[in-house]
Amino acid sequence: MDIGASSILMVALACVVMYVVVGSLQARSNQLPPGPSLLTIMRNSFDLYQKPQQTMAKLAKLYGPIMRLKIGQATTIIISSANAAKEILQTHDVLFSDRTNPDITTAYNHNNYSLVFLPYSPLWQELRKICHGNLFSRKTLDASQDLRRKKLEGLLNDIRESSLKGEAVDVGRAAFMTCINFLSYTFVSQDFVESVGNEEYKHVVGTLLKATGTPNLVDYLPMLRMFDPQGIRRHTTNYIDKLFHILDPIIDERMKLRKEKHYVTNNDMLDVLLQISEGDSQKMNRKQIKHLFLDLLVAGTDTTAYGLERTMTELIHNPEAMAKAKKELEETVGIGNPVEESDIGRLPYLQAVIKESLRLHPPAPLLLPRRAKIDVQVCGYTIPKGSQVLINEWAIGRNPNIWDNAHVFSPERFLGSDIDVKGHNFQLTPFGSGRRICPGSPLAIRMLHLMLGSLINSFDWKLENNLHPKDMHLDQPLRAIPLLVNSTSNPI
Repeated sequence: MDIGASSILMVALACVVMYVVVGSLQARSNQLPPGPSLLTIMRNSFDLYQKPQQTMAKLAKLYGPIMRLKIGQATTIIISSANAAKEILQTHDVLFSDRTNPDITTAYNHNNYSLVFLPYSPLWQELRKICHGNLFSRKTLDASQDLRRKKLEGLLNDIRESSLKGEAVDVGRAAFMTCINFLSYTFVSQDFVESVGNEEYKHVVGTLLKATGTPNLVDYLPMLRMFDPQGIRRHTTNYIDKLFHILDPIIDERMKLRKEKHYVTNNDMLDVLLQISEGDSQKMNRKQIKHLFLDLLVAGTDTTAYGLERTMTELIHNPEAMAKAKKELEETVGIGNPVEESDIGRLPYLQAVIKESLRLHPPAPLLLPRRAKIDVQVCGYTIPKGSQVLINEWAIGRNPNIWDNAHVFSPERFLGSDIDVKGHNFQLTPFGSGRRICPGSPLAIRMLHLMLGSLINSFDWKLENNLHPKDMHLDQPLRAIPLLVNSTSNPI
């Protein structure tokens, strides 16, 4: 072989080697996360439907904290570690700032107006600015706290009647109704569900939430969209129509009152939104007001009520923690007195109780789904463009590598700790983080502390039928008998 031929051969071999190396590096850089086969998914389908966060946490132990599920045409990435969650929610927040839009969101064209499901866009940015700057700012919430105080008194009066009769209270239901009242008075200064009744409203909201969380064949097989085989979109449209039927006359009446010469504002959210609308209808109009209220009402009632019920259940199961919380309230607020919003900052143990409950029982255990705008590298894996990304907050909150005695209810872990629930600490983000953090979390936190603090400071609690706490499952509905405690004053 002559020198020329050898040179050509060497160059060819070098090209082959370079091709193999580059191809290998590209394959490695585009490595998809591991995940179960379709057969494994099918075997676990019942558990994925009944208890998705627990089943995904179990699968993550086999496939890792970044796991890929491929069903039909949909790719879902499950995140089960705080480090990976930080990558999604902070490092690459802008690349995951869009939502996946399940078929249910197209009911009433809600996806075109919803703060929750709109893509990252000028309209979404404007709505977010209104929420953070106007609706849920400290100044706005402070101005409307008298409205919530009235509804808290109503809750305590109802429970006092049950106490005098020796009747058990369905804590979840009582919390749900109070959340409705808190939100309706904060939004529109009245019980806007009077026309349909609390039970009917509870059914409407519960149905909408259930529909949102129900796996829909259409989301995995878009070719079925026109048939709506499970009827989820059709039923959702009907229930949204019922809510809008409640809101329309309230908005009409308020717009009429605002035209009167001596109108005095109620400092509620409807006034704030109508004020913005009158100044610039491009920023806010009637349709956007209704869809925004729909988001906030559906998201803010059942989740907050769930949080309160689970916290009460944990305290009844942990009498030492209950005693510490009651002692702090007695020393700070006075035994038997309802908690004021201004008291919350002076109740560190009560705050720790709420944090610990949210760690173990996040109201949105998989948070809300995000969508990858492009292929994104996260912890050595490629998250494909268009993938749905779920943060398994339930799994992160029970990770023994993050939390000592991860399955034990221990509020003390948060005393003296800088960890909060505002989205800065990725081992505890029950309201999400980054651009898509829940805008209503400041109000939800106030509501949780108000209700929990007042319920345990005004009453002692024992389970119905003398049931021992050890015999009650933490996830079952809580029914307990309130026992009135002696009060230092008579605030109600």
